[in-house]
Amino acid sequence: MLSSIFDALIYLMLGVGVFFNLLAGIGLLRFPDVYTRLHAGTKCTTFGSIFLIGSVILFGLKMWWNHDVNGSVLSIHAAVALLAILLTNPVGAHAIARAAHRTGVEPAQAVVDHLKEEKPPKKQHVKKKKQKQNTTSSEEDNDVV
Repeated sequence: MLSSIFDALIYLMLGVGVFFNLLAGIGLLRFPDVYTRLHAGTKCTTFGSIFLIGSVILFGLKMWWNHDVNGSVLSIHAAVALLAILLTNPVGAHAIARAAHRTGVEPAQAVVDHLKEEKPPKKQHVKKKKQKQNTTSSEEDNDVV
């Protein structure tokens, strides 16, 4: 009875994990720019990996329950892999999105870029600095005369 419940949970988690990883693949193919593709590539794969690795952990626990020592090792290794994925996947996606934004990759129509309004482009920023320097030096010249 317990074995059949474990099997049903394992198959359910495998199905959910495969479904979300398929959604990630479709998102990578269909979304228009790097930002939305990162969204699909990280959120769906992270969620899919949770279920896939969760099924491996359950399978290892089932083996351990049936007095196979390798099942506990399998569960521990899978849990460590899941922890690594949970830590590195969002951080990597954030770094890629930040690098894309800093290099000037424009988002497609589906994304509203709120950060664009806060910081002027570098060329205009340098021109404004030079204009300020010129106006302050001319004001100083006027004060001397």
